[in-house]
Amino acid sequence: MEHFFASSPRGLESLLAGELASLGAQRIKEVPGGVAFEGDWRACYAANLWSRVASRVLWRVAEFDYAGEGDLYDAARKVDWTRLFTVARTLRVNVSAQKSPLKSLDFATLRIKDAVCDRFRDAGGSRPSVDRTNPDVRVHAFLEAARGALYLDTSGEPLFKRGWRAGAGEAPLRENLAAGIVMLSGWTPGEPLLDPMCGGATLLVEAAAMARGRAPGARRAFGFEKLKIFDSRLWSDVKSEDRTAKSGKLEIFGSDNDPRALNAARRNLAAAGVERWVKLERADILERPAPAPAGVMIANPPYGERIGSREELALFYPKLGDALKKRFTGWRCHFFTADLRLPKLIRLQPARRVPLYNGALECRLYEIRIVAGSNRPA
Repeated sequence: MEHFFASSPRGLESLLAGELASLGAQRIKEVPGGVAFEGDWRACYAANLWSRVASRVLWRVAEFDYAGEGDLYDAARKVDWTRLFTVARTLRVNVSAQKSPLKSLDFATLRIKDAVCDRFRDAGGSRPSVDRTNPDVRVHAFLEAARGALYLDTSGEPLFKRGWRAGAGEAPLRENLAAGIVMLSGWTPGEPLLDPMCGGATLLVEAAAMARGRAPGARRAFGFEKLKIFDSRLWSDVKSEDRTAKSGKLEIFGSDNDPRALNAARRNLAAAGVERWVKLERADILERPAPAPAGVMIANPPYGERIGSREELALFYPKLGDALKKRFTGWRCHFFTADLRLPKLIRLQPARRVPLYNGALECRLYEIRIVAGSNRPA
């Protein structure tokens, strides 16, 4: 059994733990920002291919105590990197720390990089080249107050880079955060789904791919394919597994009042191969009718950090609340936003508030159930 750590957007750790359990992971432990787990290489490959909310899957290759940069060098030098990848592979080292006594993470990064390269030089006389932009191999170091760990990145590019994004609307969500929002909404493929402010259609792509059983990593390459331990036969076997039952009829709708956003949405849906299951139209959320008597709305409305001023939003939210009451009775509406004024200004009582993070930005996913009569807070 190997030791791994899968990172995720904060707030999605429990979803990630459930995914990993279904993919064969064992001894799962949720921590802020991800999930530690044990498993064989089949579980690692499957996590990279099938996890919708993971950002990276890292393989732990060493743990150590340290007090200074010299200890980092010694710990990294002890690892037989030549057993893990060839000198022809380009390299990047990343260091992150929590309560570390070290004064410079840049210097710590340099010492670990030197240790890896020196191990190669001692073994064969040459050192791997460093590529900070598009490396073949990524070494990650995580440092706590007196304890550290070294990992090899089995994902390569972050897993939210699915390989389909043809064009982004303004301020797009990362794909794994969008997938997590869809999952948290409780939407099932038998229900109508609407994103009335769809932008580049990230939420719609993730929902349709989920409903159709598309592996999120099916269109991309992974870091583990460049390691010496890569098992191509096992990888072919993992890719051939059909883990998700495909849904029948789908009713997925998207709209936006910006024609440029809709053009980006169409390109993205086509690039992801799900355009046939999503109906797009140009419409203003304040005026559009509900596409079905009941369903699930998921939206990432503008907020002051992204688009529009706080004053403009203060005028928009009450109008949005009125439109929902008028046209979306029977719908479960979910709004993902960093504007924590939304419930008060929309004048509708949320049934649920889920804390999430968009990068470092604290956000909420508000669920508002539109029922006949009054749903306004007292």
